[in-house]
Parts: sequence; C-alpha cells; structure tokens
Amino acid sequence: MQITDIRIRVVSNESKMKAVASVTFDNAFVVHDIKVIEGEKGLFIAMPSKKTPGNEYRDIAHPINGEMRNLLQNAIVERFKEALDELPDEN
Repeated sequence: MQITDIRIRVVSNESKMKAVASVTFDNAFVVHDIKVIEGEKGLFIAMPSKKTPGNEYRDIAHPINGEMRNLLQNAIVERFKEALDELPDEN
C-alpha cells in the first residue's frame, strides 16, 4: 500500500493541535481527521477517534504495526512542514 496524497489543513499556532490531515492510499482509500500535535518531544500524529459511552476515546482507524505508524507519521509531518512554508507571510 502506498500513500498517494496527503492534504493538510493548518489550524492553529496557539494550541497543541497544529493541523488536520487527510491521507489517500493507492488513489483508492482515504482517512480523514488525522491530527498533527505538538508534544514535548516534537510533532506526532493522532489517529481519528470517537468517544465511547464510557468517555474514553478509541481510534476508528489506525496502523497495526510500528513500521506503518512511522511511515505515516514521517510523511504527514514532512507534508505539514511543507504546508507551513507555503503559508503567506503575515507581515
């Protein structure tokens, strides 16, 4: 499976959530609402989730191994940094 498109929507400079991504695989399947979060150790992704009746959050789509998580996270973070460079200067 190949990542064929990543679309980034930059949302805030002032909160920990920096952007939301949509990732397309093999030009055939898309996952929306992957969050780009600024953590203590740098940027990471949070998969789309829903709140359970017990007030817990459960991922509704996620990688099933570390290799895929790293590939996905690296690709999204790289595209996020490119998106920041594409933003117009606010001077």
